[in-house]
Amino acid sequence: MKAGAVEFPDQPFRERHLLGAIAQAIERDRRRAGAKERDGRSCWTRYELLTPREQEVMELVVKGLLNKQIAAELENGRNQRLRFSAARMMKK
Repeated sequence: MKAGAVEFPDQPFRERHLLGAIAQAIERDRRRAGAKERDGRSCWTRYELLTPREQEVMELVVKGLLNKQIAAELENGRNQRLRFSAARMMKK
């Protein structure tokens, strides 16, 4: 529903109906928060699978640097090698 609304009660509404809609909204929010937490743990687990070099590159990618900027930052003159590392990192 629009803007996350659970329900649009008719007027006049019964208190029990309103409390049921509130409980439903709270439960849906709890499920959503749990899913976000699991996704966050999953991202961290995948990050830990990266080699130290890939982690270093990932931090620069997340900062928004371009490949050439990352290469300069890492003092790596071979842009192609950097692309390979970045591509391998993204697959993980």
